[in-house]
Amino acid sequence: MRYVKWGLIGTVLLSLFAFLHYTLPRTDIVIVTGVDIKLEQVSPNSIFWANSETGTVTADGKVQRDVRFINTTKANGKPRVFRNEDTGWGWPPYFKLDSSNLHTEAQGLISNRDNPQWVAMRAYGWRSEFLSIYPNAVSVRPVEGPDVRIIPWINIVILTLLAAFAFWLWRVWVRFKERRIDPVLEDAAVALDELDDRADAAADKAKGFFGRMAAPFRRK
Repeated sequence: MRYVKWGLIGTVLLSLFAFLHYTLPRTDIVIVTGVDIKLEQVSPNSIFWANSETGTVTADGKVQRDVRFINTTKANGKPRVFRNEDTGWGWPPYFKLDSSNLHTEAQGLISNRDNPQWVAMRAYGWRSEFLSIYPNAVSVRPVEGPDVRIIPWINIVILTLLAAFAFWLWRVWVRFKERRIDPVLEDAAVALDELDDRADAAADKAKGFFGRMAAPFRRK
């Protein structure tokens, strides 16, 4: 049971970590190298797209849609591609309704490595070439250079609130356990001890009875 217990706890913690890692925003310092609007097939991986209804068409039995993309390059030269979709009033709760404006902002910040304009691209989500999923850009702003330090205040606040909530839940559980569960377990332990004492007394009594019954035979 111990392994089952820790297995369940590990599964819950891993799921929580994956959920937060996907949902919380991260900031990349990049150069915007171009913007695109491409027709993407989203049927197998629709859960990773913000709004599966906008611009959706069906061709040859495949569900496709137009998606805005922002192409960037990191300081180490590696490409980093972002999708640019509205989240609307759904999940995650970024309430992003200005993907067209962000598309225009990113287009105005296009540069190259010879004359770079470094920007801070804030986004959430994962990049997987195998699953054809991209992080969703939330905002973009110019920065001084690739070594600028970005403090993730939003993540700090959210994680602090989650930690405080988890601590509160733990305290509630401890108090509930002390007031409701522990007394029941103690009463059960006392009842078991009393039952064990009665069993021992009954065994001693039976032993004495059979001893008295066998005494005449032992004297002979």
